[in-house]
Amino acid sequence: MSDLRIGVIGYGARSTLATHAHKPGEGSRVTVIADPTQRAKDLARERHGEDVACVDTVEEMLAEHEVDAVMILAPDYAHAGIALQTLEAGIATFCEKPMAIAIEDCDAMLTMAHEKRARLYIGHNMRHMPVVRQMKEIIDAGRIGRVRAIWTRHFVGAGGDFYFKDWHAERAKATSLLLQKGAHDIDVMHWLAGGYTRRVSGIGDLAVYGDITDRRDNSDRIMWDWFDADVFPPTTQKELNPVIDVEDISMLSMTLDNGVLASYQQCHFTPDYWRNYTVIGDAGRLENMGDGGGDQIHIWSSRRSGPGRPDAVEVIERGDGGHGGADPNLVAEFLRFAKDGGATDVSAIAAREAVATGCCGAESIRSGGVPIDVPEVPADLRAYFDGGQA
Repeated sequence: MSDLRIGVIGYGARSTLATHAHKPGEGSRVTVIADPTQRAKDLARERHGEDVACVDTVEEMLAEHEVDAVMILAPDYAHAGIALQTLEAGIATFCEKPMAIAIEDCDAMLTMAHEKRARLYIGHNMRHMPVVRQMKEIIDAGRIGRVRAIWTRHFVGAGGDFYFKDWHAERAKATSLLLQKGAHDIDVMHWLAGGYTRRVSGIGDLAVYGDITDRRDNSDRIMWDWFDADVFPPTTQKELNPVIDVEDISMLSMTLDNGVLASYQQCHFTPDYWRNYTVIGDAGRLENMGDGGGDQIHIWSSRRSGPGRPDAVEVIERGDGGHGGADPNLVAEFLRFAKDGGATDVSAIAAREAVATGCCGAESIRSGGVPIDVPEVPADLRAYFDGGQA
Protein backbone atom coordinates (compact mmCIF):
# COMPACT_ATOMS: atom_id res chain seq x y z
CA MET A 1 0.00 0.00 0.00
CA SER A 2 1.15 3.54 -0.72
CA ASP A 3 1.65 5.98 2.12
CA LEU A 4 -1.27 8.05 3.33
CA ARG A 5 -0.64 11.59 2.04
CA ILE A 6 -0.92 14.09 4.90
CA GLY A 7 -1.48 17.83 4.56
CA VAL A 8 -0.68 19.99 7.59
CA ILE A 9 -2.45 23.32 8.02
CA GLY A 10 -0.69 25.65 10.43
CA TYR A 11 2.89 24.80 11.35
CA GLY A 12 3.48 26.51 14.68
CA ALA A 13 3.51 25.53 18.35
CA ARG A 14 1.90 22.10 17.82
CA SER A 15 3.74 21.27 14.62
CA THR A 16 5.64 18.50 16.43
CA LEU A 17 2.47 16.41 16.05
CA ALA A 18 3.12 16.33 12.32
CA THR A 19 6.48 14.63 12.89
CA HIS A 20 4.62 11.61 14.27
CA ALA A 21 2.63 11.40 11.03
CA HIS A 22 5.69 11.57 8.79
CA LYS A 23 6.79 7.96 8.37
CA PRO A 24 7.73 7.51 4.70
CA GLY A 25 7.47 3.89 3.67
CA GLU A 26 5.68 2.96 6.90
CA GLY A 27 2.18 4.08 5.99
CA SER A 28 2.06 7.88 6.03
CA ARG A 29 4.02 10.94 5.01
CA VAL A 30 3.59 14.71 5.22
CA THR A 31 3.45 15.84 1.60
CA VAL A 32 2.32 19.48 1.92
CA ILE A 33 2.01 22.17 4.57
CA ALA A 34 -0.04 25.37 4.47
CA ASP A 35 1.38 28.24 6.50
CA PRO A 36 2.04 31.82 5.38
CA THR A 37 5.29 32.26 7.34
CA GLN A 38 8.72 31.52 5.94
CA ARG A 39 9.79 30.29 9.36
CA ALA A 40 7.18 27.53 9.21
CA LYS A 41 8.14 26.56 5.66
CA ASP A 42 11.81 26.30 6.58
CA LEU A 43 11.04 24.19 9.65
CA ALA A 44 8.78 21.87 7.65
CA ARG A 45 11.47 21.27 5.03
CA GLU A 46 14.02 20.64 7.77
CA ARG A 47 11.79 18.01 9.35
CA HIS A 48 10.11 16.41 6.37
CA GLY A 49 12.61 16.90 3.57
CA GLU A 50 13.10 19.39 0.78
CA ASP A 51 10.41 17.76 -1.35
CA VAL A 52 7.58 18.69 1.00
CA ALA A 53 5.35 21.20 -0.78
CA CYS A 54 4.72 24.52 0.97
CA VAL A 55 1.79 26.83 0.28
CA ASP A 56 0.33 29.83 2.07
CA THR A 57 -3.35 28.87 2.45
CA VAL A 58 -5.70 25.93 2.84
CA GLU A 59 -7.38 27.01 -0.40
CA GLU A 60 -4.09 26.56 -2.26
CA MET A 61 -3.56 23.17 -0.67
CA LEU A 62 -6.98 21.89 -1.68
CA ALA A 63 -6.74 23.32 -5.20
CA GLU A 64 -3.20 22.26 -6.03
CA HIS A 65 -2.47 19.08 -4.04
CA GLU A 66 -4.11 15.73 -3.46
CA VAL A 67 -4.12 14.65 0.17
CA ASP A 68 -5.77 11.72 1.92
CA ALA A 69 -5.95 13.39 5.32
CA VAL A 70 -5.20 16.74 6.91
CA MET A 71 -4.01 17.88 10.32
CA ILE A 72 -5.32 21.29 11.41
CA LEU A 73 -2.73 22.75 13.79
CA ALA A 74 -3.66 26.40 13.26
CA PRO A 75 -4.74 28.74 16.10
CA ASP A 76 -8.02 27.87 17.83
CA TYR A 77 -10.06 30.64 16.22
CA ALA A 78 -9.21 29.26 12.76
CA HIS A 79 -10.18 25.62 13.43
CA ALA A 80 -13.81 25.73 12.37
CA GLY A 81 -13.31 27.73 9.17
CA ILE A 82 -10.56 25.41 7.97
CA ALA A 83 -12.30 22.19 9.04
CA LEU A 84 -15.49 23.10 7.21
CA GLN A 85 -13.46 23.37 4.00
CA THR A 86 -11.59 20.09 4.43
CA LEU A 87 -14.68 18.19 5.55
CA GLU A 88 -16.71 19.56 2.66
CA ALA A 89 -13.98 18.22 0.38
CA GLY A 90 -14.51 14.79 1.98
CA ILE A 91 -11.05 14.64 3.52
CA ALA A 92 -10.33 12.84 6.80
CA THR A 93 -9.62 15.68 9.22
CA PHE A 94 -7.58 15.88 12.41
CA CYS A 95 -8.41 19.10 14.27
CA GLU A 96 -6.31 20.10 17.25
CA LYS A 97 -8.23 20.81 20.45
CA PRO A 98 -10.22 22.75 21.38
CA MET A 99 -12.50 21.75 18.51
CA ALA A 100 -13.57 25.38 18.00
CA ILE A 101 -14.20 28.46 20.14
CA ALA A 102 -18.01 28.52 19.80
CA ILE A 103 -20.66 25.84 20.25
CA GLU A 104 -22.28 26.74 16.93
CA ASP A 105 -18.99 26.17 15.10
CA CYS A 106 -18.54 22.75 16.72
CA ASP A 107 -22.04 21.75 15.67
CA ALA A 108 -21.42 23.00 12.13
CA MET A 109 -18.31 20.81 11.95
CA LEU A 110 -20.24 17.77 13.17
CA THR A 111 -23.01 18.44 10.66
CA MET A 112 -20.60 18.84 7.74
CA ALA A 113 -18.68 15.69 8.63
CA HIS A 114 -21.95 13.78 8.87
CA GLU A 115 -23.32 15.10 5.58
CA LYS A 116 -20.09 14.48 3.63
CA ARG A 117 -19.18 11.27 5.47
CA ALA A 118 -15.76 12.78 6.05
CA ARG A 119 -13.97 11.34 9.08
CA LEU A 120 -13.49 13.89 11.87
CA TYR A 121 -11.01 13.41 14.71
CA ILE A 122 -10.21 15.92 17.48
CA GLY A 123 -6.76 16.05 19.08
CA HIS A 124 -7.64 15.45 22.72
CA ASN A 125 -4.28 13.88 23.49
CA MET A 126 -4.90 13.60 27.23
CA ARG A 127 -7.10 10.56 26.58
CA HIS A 128 -3.82 8.89 25.68
CA MET A 129 -1.83 10.16 28.68
CA PRO A 130 -0.80 7.38 31.07
CA VAL A 131 -2.16 9.17 34.16
CA VAL A 132 -5.62 9.49 32.62
CA ARG A 133 -5.72 5.99 31.15
CA GLN A 134 -4.64 4.44 34.45
CA MET A 135 -7.27 6.38 36.41
CA LYS A 136 -9.92 5.23 33.95
CA GLU A 137 -8.80 1.61 34.26
CA ILE A 138 -9.09 1.86 38.07
CA ILE A 139 -12.59 3.32 37.78
CA ASP A 140 -13.73 0.85 35.12
CA ALA A 141 -12.52 -2.02 37.31
CA GLY A 142 -14.92 -0.87 40.04
CA ARG A 143 -12.20 -0.25 42.61
CA ILE A 144 -13.84 2.92 43.96
CA GLY A 145 -17.43 1.96 43.18
CA ARG A 146 -19.71 4.15 41.13
CA VAL A 147 -18.34 7.62 40.43
CA ARG A 148 -20.33 10.28 42.26
CA ALA A 149 -18.09 13.37 42.15
CA ILE A 150 -14.91 14.70 40.52
CA TRP A 151 -12.86 17.64 41.79
CA THR A 152 -10.11 18.94 39.52
CA ARG A 153 -7.47 21.56 40.19
CA HIS A 154 -5.20 22.80 37.41
CA PHE A 155 -2.18 24.80 38.51
CA VAL A 156 -0.84 26.52 35.38
CA GLY A 157 2.58 27.74 36.46
CA ALA A 158 3.49 28.75 32.89
CA GLY A 159 0.28 30.69 32.30
CA GLY A 160 1.92 34.07 31.87
CA ASP A 161 4.21 32.78 29.13
CA PHE A 162 1.81 30.37 27.46
CA TYR A 163 -1.43 32.34 27.38
CA PHE A 164 -1.00 36.04 28.06
CA LYS A 165 1.59 37.08 25.46
CA ASP A 166 -0.34 36.28 22.29
CA TRP A 167 -3.87 35.77 20.90
CA HIS A 168 -4.84 33.38 23.72
CA ALA A 169 -5.36 36.44 25.92
CA GLU A 170 -8.19 37.80 23.74
CA ARG A 171 -11.82 36.74 24.08
CA ALA A 172 -12.36 37.46 20.39
CA LYS A 173 -9.80 34.80 19.47
CA ALA A 174 -10.03 32.33 22.35
CA THR A 175 -13.43 32.91 24.05
CA SER A 176 -11.92 31.74 27.36
CA LEU A 177 -9.02 29.71 28.70
CA LEU A 178 -11.71 27.28 29.79
CA LEU A 179 -11.38 26.19 26.14
CA GLN A 180 -7.68 26.30 25.25
CA LYS A 181 -6.64 24.93 28.64
CA GLY A 182 -9.86 23.73 30.23
CA ALA A 183 -11.15 21.66 27.30
CA HIS A 184 -8.49 19.08 28.17
CA ASP A 185 -9.61 18.75 31.77
CA ILE A 186 -13.34 18.97 31.11
CA ASP A 187 -13.02 16.19 28.53
CA VAL A 188 -11.07 14.02 31.00
CA MET A 189 -13.65 14.64 33.72
CA HIS A 190 -16.47 13.69 31.36
CA TRP A 191 -14.60 10.53 30.33
CA LEU A 192 -13.89 9.44 33.89
CA ALA A 193 -17.45 10.26 34.99
CA GLY A 194 -19.14 8.61 32.01
CA GLY A 195 -21.37 11.61 31.32
CA TYR A 196 -21.57 15.16 29.98
CA THR A 197 -22.24 18.48 31.70
CA ARG A 198 -25.79 19.76 31.29
CA ARG A 199 -25.68 22.71 33.72
CA VAL A 200 -22.73 24.84 34.76
CA SER A 201 -22.10 27.90 36.89
CA GLY A 202 -18.86 29.69 37.57
CA ILE A 203 -16.87 32.50 39.07
CA GLY A 204 -13.60 33.95 37.84
CA ASP A 205 -11.46 37.02 37.47
CA LEU A 206 -8.59 38.64 35.60
CA ALA A 207 -6.73 38.98 38.88
CA VAL A 208 -3.05 39.40 37.97
CA TYR A 209 -2.13 39.85 34.31
CA GLY A 210 -4.63 42.61 33.58
CA ASP A 211 -2.71 44.92 35.93
CA ILE A 212 0.61 44.53 34.10
CA THR A 213 1.14 47.50 31.79
CA ASP A 214 4.27 46.28 29.97
CA ARG A 215 2.76 45.19 26.62
CA ARG A 216 4.08 44.22 23.18
CA ASP A 217 2.70 42.91 19.90
CA ASN A 218 4.37 39.50 19.76
CA SER A 219 2.98 38.42 16.40
CA ASP A 220 6.51 38.39 15.00
CA ARG A 221 7.55 35.70 17.48
CA ILE A 222 6.41 32.29 18.70
CA MET A 223 6.02 31.18 22.27
CA TRP A 224 9.45 29.62 22.75
CA ASP A 225 11.01 32.94 21.72
CA TRP A 226 9.72 34.61 24.86
CA PHE A 227 9.31 31.73 27.32
CA ASP A 228 11.43 32.14 30.46
CA ALA A 229 10.90 29.74 33.35
CA ASP A 230 12.94 31.96 35.69
CA VAL A 231 10.42 34.80 35.69
CA PHE A 232 8.62 34.83 39.07
CA PRO A 233 6.47 36.12 40.64
CA PRO A 234 3.93 36.50 37.82
CA THR A 235 3.59 40.23 38.53
CA THR A 236 7.10 40.69 37.06
CA GLN A 237 6.08 39.41 33.61
CA LYS A 238 6.80 41.78 30.71
CA GLU A 239 5.77 42.16 27.07
CA LEU A 240 2.26 40.83 27.52
CA ASN A 241 -0.30 40.90 24.70
CA PRO A 242 -1.73 44.37 23.99
CA VAL A 243 -5.26 43.04 24.61
CA ILE A 244 -5.96 40.92 27.69
CA ASP A 245 -9.59 40.23 28.53
CA VAL A 246 -9.76 36.53 29.43
CA GLU A 247 -9.78 35.37 33.04
CA ASP A 248 -6.56 34.17 34.66
CA ILE A 249 -8.46 32.32 37.39
CA SER A 250 -11.71 30.39 36.87
CA MET A 251 -13.84 28.03 38.96
CA LEU A 252 -16.75 25.97 37.65
CA SER A 253 -19.46 23.83 39.26
CA MET A 254 -20.98 21.27 36.91
CA THR A 255 -23.96 18.90 36.99
CA LEU A 256 -23.62 15.98 34.58
CA ASP A 257 -26.42 14.15 32.81
CA ASN A 258 -25.82 11.01 34.88
CA GLY A 259 -26.00 12.80 38.22
CA VAL A 260 -22.26 13.15 38.80
CA LEU A 261 -21.27 16.48 40.37
CA ALA A 262 -18.00 18.05 39.31
CA SER A 263 -15.91 21.11 40.05
CA TYR A 264 -13.01 22.57 38.09
CA GLN A 265 -10.50 25.18 39.20
CA GLN A 266 -7.89 26.70 36.89
CA CYS A 267 -5.25 29.26 37.92
CA HIS A 268 -2.61 30.77 35.63
CA PHE A 269 -0.36 32.40 38.23
CA THR A 270 0.65 29.51 40.48
CA PRO A 271 4.33 28.68 41.06
CA ASP A 272 3.76 24.99 40.23
CA TYR A 273 2.46 23.42 37.02
CA TRP A 274 0.41 20.21 37.21
CA ARG A 275 -3.12 18.78 37.33
CA ASN A 276 -4.81 17.10 40.27
CA TYR A 277 -7.89 14.94 39.74
CA THR A 278 -9.84 13.65 42.73
CA VAL A 279 -12.50 11.09 41.79
CA ILE A 280 -14.91 10.07 44.53
CA GLY A 281 -16.97 6.92 44.20
CA ASP A 282 -19.45 5.29 46.57
CA ALA A 283 -16.82 2.72 47.58
CA GLY A 284 -13.62 4.78 47.67
CA ARG A 285 -11.71 7.53 45.94
CA LEU A 286 -8.58 8.09 43.91
CA GLU A 287 -6.27 11.07 43.48
CA ASN A 288 -3.21 11.60 41.32
CA MET A 289 -0.15 13.01 43.07
CA GLY A 290 1.51 14.47 40.01
CA ASP A 291 0.62 13.77 36.40
CA GLY A 292 3.89 12.61 34.85
CA GLY A 293 5.71 9.33 34.50
CA GLY A 294 6.94 8.08 37.89
CA ASP A 295 4.34 10.06 39.84
CA GLN A 296 1.61 8.25 41.76
CA ILE A 297 -2.12 7.58 41.86
CA HIS A 298 -3.40 7.01 45.39
CA ILE A 299 -6.47 4.89 46.05
CA TRP A 300 -8.44 4.86 49.30
CA SER A 301 -10.91 2.00 49.81
CA SER A 302 -11.22 1.64 53.58
CA ARG A 303 -12.52 3.89 56.33
CA ARG A 304 -10.08 5.85 58.48
CA SER A 305 -9.65 9.09 60.45
CA GLY A 306 -7.39 11.71 59.00
CA PRO A 307 -5.52 11.57 55.67
CA GLY A 308 -3.43 8.50 56.46
CA ARG A 309 -1.84 6.29 53.87
CA PRO A 310 -3.74 5.18 50.79
CA ASP A 311 -4.82 1.56 50.55
CA ALA A 312 -3.08 1.20 47.20
CA VAL A 313 -0.59 3.16 45.13
CA GLU A 314 -0.09 2.89 41.38
CA VAL A 315 2.95 4.40 39.73
CA ILE A 316 2.17 6.38 36.60
CA GLU A 317 3.80 4.79 33.58
CA ARG A 318 6.43 6.58 31.54
CA GLY A 319 5.92 6.99 27.82
CA ASP A 320 8.09 8.10 24.93
CA GLY A 321 7.09 11.29 23.14
CA GLY A 322 5.25 14.47 24.07
CA HIS A 323 2.79 14.50 26.97
CA GLY A 324 4.02 11.22 28.41
CA GLY A 325 3.76 9.41 25.08
CA ALA A 326 0.26 10.71 24.41
CA ASP A 327 1.16 12.67 21.27
CA PRO A 328 2.54 9.77 19.18
CA ASN A 329 -0.31 7.51 20.33
CA LEU A 330 -2.85 10.18 19.44
CA VAL A 331 -1.48 10.57 15.91
CA ALA A 332 -1.23 6.81 15.44
CA GLU A 333 -4.91 6.46 16.37
CA PHE A 334 -5.85 9.21 13.90
CA LEU A 335 -3.89 7.61 11.06
CA ARG A 336 -5.56 4.26 11.71
CA PHE A 337 -8.95 5.99 11.85
CA ALA A 338 -8.29 7.95 8.65
CA LYS A 339 -7.49 4.72 6.83
CA ASP A 340 -10.02 2.31 8.31
CA GLY A 341 -12.59 4.25 10.37
CA GLY A 342 -14.12 2.67 13.44
CA ALA A 343 -14.23 3.45 17.14
CA THR A 344 -11.54 5.61 18.77
CA ASP A 345 -10.74 6.55 22.34
CA VAL A 346 -10.95 10.20 21.29
CA SER A 347 -14.54 11.35 20.67
CA ALA A 348 -15.76 14.19 18.45
CA ILE A 349 -18.96 14.39 20.51
CA ALA A 350 -16.97 14.60 23.74
CA ALA A 351 -14.76 17.29 22.18
CA ARG A 352 -17.86 19.31 21.35
CA GLU A 353 -19.25 18.80 24.87
CA ALA A 354 -15.98 20.05 26.39
CA VAL A 355 -16.18 23.23 24.30
CA ALA A 356 -19.86 23.67 25.11
CA THR A 357 -19.17 23.36 28.84
CA GLY A 358 -16.29 25.83 28.62
CA CYS A 359 -18.33 28.34 26.62
CA CYS A 360 -21.29 28.13 28.97
CA GLY A 361 -18.97 28.29 31.97
CA ALA A 362 -17.41 31.48 30.64
CA GLU A 363 -20.88 32.91 30.02
CA SER A 364 -21.82 32.13 33.61
CA ILE A 365 -18.65 33.74 35.00
CA ARG A 366 -19.34 36.90 33.00
CA SER A 367 -22.99 36.93 34.06
CA GLY A 368 -22.42 36.92 37.80
CA GLY A 369 -22.37 33.15 38.28
CA VAL A 370 -25.89 32.46 36.99
CA PRO A 371 -26.32 28.74 36.10
CA ILE A 372 -26.32 28.06 32.35
CA ASP A 373 -27.86 25.02 30.65
CA VAL A 374 -25.48 23.37 28.18
CA PRO A 375 -27.26 22.57 24.88
CA GLU A 376 -27.22 18.94 23.77
CA VAL A 377 -26.01 17.55 20.47
CA PRO A 378 -28.89 16.45 18.19
CA ALA A 379 -29.59 12.75 18.73
CA ASP A 380 -28.90 11.71 15.13
CA LEU A 381 -25.46 13.35 15.13
CA ARG A 382 -24.55 11.83 18.48
CA ALA A 383 -25.56 8.36 17.31
CA TYR A 384 -23.50 8.70 14.11
CA PHE A 385 -20.32 9.81 15.86
CA ASP A 386 -20.69 7.52 18.86
CA GLY A 387 -21.08 4.71 16.34
CA GLY A 388 -17.62 5.29 14.92
CA GLN A 389 -18.71 7.43 11.94
CA ALA A 390 -19.53 4.26 10.04
